[in-house]
Amino acid sequence: MPSTDNWLEKLSAAVGPKGFSVDTANISPWLTDWRGRYTGKAAAMLSPASTEEVSAIVKIANEYEIPIVPQGGNSGMVGGATPDNSGQSILLSLRRMNQIREIDAENQLAVCDAGVILQNFHEALEPHGQRFPLTLGGKGSATIGGLVSTNAGGTQVLRHGTMRALVAGTEAVLPDGSIYRGLAALKKDNRGYDLKQLLIGGEGTLGIVTAATLRTCPMLVDRCVAWIGIESPQAAYRLFQFLNAAESRYLEGFEVVPASCLDAVLRHIPATRSPLESTTPWNALIEIVRDQPNAQDPRQMMENLLAEAFEKNLAMDATIASNETQAEAFWKLRDSISEAERADGPALQHDISVPVHKMADFISNAGSEIETAFSGTEVAAFGHMGDGNVHFHVKGPDGVQPRQWMDQNALAITPMVHDLVLQYGGSISAEHGIGQTKRQELARLSDDAQLLALRSIKAALDPKNIMNPGKLVPLASYRPAP
Repeated sequence: MPSTDNWLEKLSAAVGPKGFSVDTANISPWLTDWRGRYTGKAAAMLSPASTEEVSAIVKIANEYEIPIVPQGGNSGMVGGATPDNSGQSILLSLRRMNQIREIDAENQLAVCDAGVILQNFHEALEPHGQRFPLTLGGKGSATIGGLVSTNAGGTQVLRHGTMRALVAGTEAVLPDGSIYRGLAALKKDNRGYDLKQLLIGGEGTLGIVTAATLRTCPMLVDRCVAWIGIESPQAAYRLFQFLNAAESRYLEGFEVVPASCLDAVLRHIPATRSPLESTTPWNALIEIVRDQPNAQDPRQMMENLLAEAFEKNLAMDATIASNETQAEAFWKLRDSISEAERADGPALQHDISVPVHKMADFISNAGSEIETAFSGTEVAAFGHMGDGNVHFHVKGPDGVQPRQWMDQNALAITPMVHDLVLQYGGSISAEHGIGQTKRQELARLSDDAQLLALRSIKAALDPKNIMNPGKLVPLASYRPAP
């Protein structure tokens, strides 16, 4: 490798003093992932202010074969934005690229730079009578570029789909520094392979997303949120089937929460309280919305549906949020589960998906199998009933040393969880991506065709392997011999 000083000088010149830092104090906070599982090193942190500056950076990196690790809000769950320990990578922060270029309310489209924070985007749309129908617990730090690159999901996938459904176009810098200008929102485009879809969920391994054209929808007229006590995951699925058959056009959220997760939130998250006076084994958080003035009142709709649900013995107890403040309080309970569980003790967290109609049985059966195989563990499974996404957490026994327990048990528990997922026809990554965490498991559990496609596309577009190396695409040596 040529002298570090040589290419660092060129990179510094490409972005200017505001966009270049080798100061350890500035870089250090961005070298550890959100979960605290990975810490790496970087030769410098680059913070470009435009797509052209990103292009200049990548051209230099391509010339000198310098690994690039793109990063948005650094709120990912699988170590996908953390460099390795070599110290030869450059950390490419997109946070300075935070402009909303256009909001076209008439056509329900918006164009955003990659560094736009999700919550800021939500707030910017409000004066235009629009909203972006994707939200998640980390909306205050997650960026548009990161959401595109990981194909994020969130709690509204049931009605609106993942980022793949919400991205109408992308702009990106490819590994040679060329700029892919694909922001046009075309309904028909038959010019061969869809590079946009390769970049969505590509985790920065094929190019750096610098902007996206996003689909918006009308701002809500109002909504109704209910918290419902149920007896089992199977009861939750029956309730979901009933509600979805009755009002699929307006059912925007259906989350399942076990009593153990609710208890953890109530213990560790200030200013939270249980919505129900009774204690039920499981809970469902349901949201029905109205985004057209002439649509039915969602509260009346919810009351009618719940009355019928009780007649059909689909619920044990229920309460409806009386105002927006209470609705937000209900959602806070769901959004705070991961934070509460971190305070509650060590847990191996698995973001997986199974077919919707198998989700309830998976939660019950897989949870029992893991708890039987690993004495003292407790499974907390919660998530999005409408799209089959299960957040499957295996909590360690009381009194164990967190890091020691996780290091000792991850190599046994996680493969068993993933094997069970495949038995149900599911995926080992529902919405968080592969990153570093699941790369070896992806190799172990994927068929030859999938691995061939992943490795071939990566090699063709990024032959020097400078784009986020060590993420998503499994090494050939990971595949165990038959």
